[in-house]
Amino acid sequence: MRRRIRSRISLRTAAVAGGIALAAAAAMTAPATASAGSPRPSGPGGAASTAATAGTAGTAGTADAASGQRTLDVEYFTGPGGHPRHTEVPAATPERLTRASRPLAAAEAAADGDVTPLIGNGTTADKLDVVFIGDGYTASQQEDFHADARSKWDQMSAVEPYASYKDLFNVWTVDAVSRQSGVSGDPSKDVVKDTALGSYFWCDGVERLLCVDTAKVESYAAKAPEADLVVVLSNSTKYGGAGYTLTSKVGYDGIATASSDNADSDQIAVHETGHSLGKLADEYVYPEYGTYTGAEPGEANATKLTAAQLTAQKKKWYRWIGRTSPDGGTVGAYEGGRYYPKGINRPTENSIMRTLGREFSLPGREAMIAGFYRHASVLSSRTATATALKRSAGIEVSVPGSASLRWYVDGAEVTAASGRTSVTPATLGVPADGARHTVTAKATDGTGAVKDPALRKLLSGSRTWKVTG
Repeated sequence: MRRRIRSRISLRTAAVAGGIALAAAAAMTAPATASAGSPRPSGPGGAASTAATAGTAGTAGTADAASGQRTLDVEYFTGPGGHPRHTEVPAATPERLTRASRPLAAAEAAADGDVTPLIGNGTTADKLDVVFIGDGYTASQQEDFHADARSKWDQMSAVEPYASYKDLFNVWTVDAVSRQSGVSGDPSKDVVKDTALGSYFWCDGVERLLCVDTAKVESYAAKAPEADLVVVLSNSTKYGGAGYTLTSKVGYDGIATASSDNADSDQIAVHETGHSLGKLADEYVYPEYGTYTGAEPGEANATKLTAAQLTAQKKKWYRWIGRTSPDGGTVGAYEGGRYYPKGINRPTENSIMRTLGREFSLPGREAMIAGFYRHASVLSSRTATATALKRSAGIEVSVPGSASLRWYVDGAEVTAASGRTSVTPATLGVPADGARHTVTAKATDGTGAVKDPALRKLLSGSRTWKVTG
């Protein structure tokens, strides 16, 4: 049954996918160059285990060699300002948390799955769509969830480069109605709550690791229009969260979980988007990983090269070397990264990809902006291009503050209209001659935060309308 959407605008609702396809990212798994039997990284209370590829049809996860139980790779955070850790957790919610669950009453089920546009900056085709799903909110608490989602997005989007590109995002909420308020494991390990997504602290024996039923997350995320980024807010003041390495059938990469009412949990979500949007590697290390001896890493913030070699060979972040970075210090090549203490260098001493509470480095910001533009367009418009416009018709576009905007009639630039986001063909000089003409808008983001020419190609866009003179 298609749920109602609280909006007057027309939305294309994604089809609900039957399950998820899980794929452990290369940066998150034990390296191919490690010796046979080398353990995966795990934190206090988490068991290090050797992973084997699961044979479950339709999935590409990992399985515990002894039990055959499918597991997922997660990144977790023991406290604000600390280095993250990785471990593997069971894909299934522990039985002790599910055996007391009961179906929703009719009144509760009526609101379950409702989709609300929290921030609408354009069409889903033109914008990056962020979807918040709440857990541990009862039917009467859904407005509280909406307020929490807005507050969390305000915190996340205050971090650069989000702050400079807020207009590239749409934000949605999906109501997941829980029978009980709160989260399992809060405040103590023995607390069990009957919630829609089964989120719980003390996952894998780690108190701050906030796990969730990813299949249920998938089913709710599929109700929102074209989810690009998914954040699960669990109704709690307790610090905690997690980052899941997976690729969904809906299309989003990864899931970030965070406590709704903890002032520091937004940093967990921001760090996770460094992976999903920026395709950045983690910059922290595990002593047991020793020295990296593999091929040059593919991530933009990891290299085997020194600063001098980067400059001489014009590789990776060489354009930023010597610049003062917003996360503190100077861009160079600092030993340690991608879990290896040696053999891998990172761009700066301590960015958010290494320690929560920090900023993205200059190379990290560049990668994030490029990630934004892989989902969003520098030029967006709600004015349709499918049918011809009259000379008096209004054309409205939106561009980021760092972008230039130019207008053209039949290929000739109308310089007087440069920078205007609202025009009519008549004001642009389209003649009333009964002939067909074209109006084109072209935008280029001239930000100094992106220097790589290959990435800069993502920062331009255009749109053309046919006009009846």
